[in-house]
Amino acid sequence: MQELQWNGHANFQLKTPKATILIDPFFEGNPSAATTWQNSSKPDAVFITHDHSDHTGSAVEICKATGAKLGAIVGTAEKLVKAGVPQEQVLNGIGFNIGGTIVVDGVSVTMTQAYHSTESGSPVGYIFRLNDGYTVYHAGDTGIFSEMELWGRLYDIDLALLPIGGVFTMDAKQAALACSLLKCKSVLPMHWGTFPVLEQNTKDFAYQLQNYAPECRLYDLKPGDTLKLEKTTADACKC
Repeated sequence: MQELQWNGHANFQLKTPKATILIDPFFEGNPSAATTWQNSSKPDAVFITHDHSDHTGSAVEICKATGAKLGAIVGTAEKLVKAGVPQEQVLNGIGFNIGGTIVVDGVSVTMTQAYHSTESGSPVGYIFRLNDGYTVYHAGDTGIFSEMELWGRLYDIDLALLPIGGVFTMDAKQAALACSLLKCKSVLPMHWGTFPVLEQNTKDFAYQLQNYAPECRLYDLKPGDTLKLEKTTADACKC
C-alpha cells in the first residue's frame, strides 16, 4: 500500500511497501502538526526543500536518532551536516542538485528548481516516482514559474503538493494556474493556515482551480489526514 500523510505546513510522510520518506519534517513549533516525529513511522530518508527552520524542522534530530538518510541540495546538505547529521547518512555523500535523480528503496527522486530564498544551496522541489509509477510533485516553497510546464511534459504527475498561503509563496490563483502548467491529475494544497499571515482556508483555491484547471481533482485535507496513492488501471496503461 502507498499513502501520503499531511502533517501540516509543507511536512509530509510518504509511505510505500519498501520505504518511509519524510519531507520538510517541521513538527516541533508547528501549530498545525497533528503528531510528533517520534509517533510517526521510522523514516528511511528525510528530504529537505530549503534551509528555513519551518522546513528543516527536526531533520537533524530525526536523522541522528533513526539513521535515516538525508536528501538535500549540495550546500544545504553541508549545513545540516555541520548541525549534526552524520556525513555517511547524506545521500550521494554530499547531496545532489537540480535536475539530478537518485533512487531510495525503489523510489526515484528528481530534484527540481523552486523560486524562494535560502541561506545555503538553493530552494528546491522534488518529484517522487513510486514503485508502481505513481508520481508526486512536492513544489517546496515557491512562486509560480513557467518551467513547471516542462516538468509536466517530462513526468505524468498524479499528485501535486503546492503552497497556496501567499506572502512567502504562491497564492491561490498562482497555484491554480500552476496546476494547468503541470497538467497534474490532482492537487493537495499546503503551506496555508499554519500562521496568521498565511491564507487560512482553501476556499479561494478551490474557486481558482475551477477557472484554471477544472479537470484537476482537489484533495482538501486537514493536518493528520492520510491519502491513499493508487495508480488506476487506465493510468497504468499509459506509456
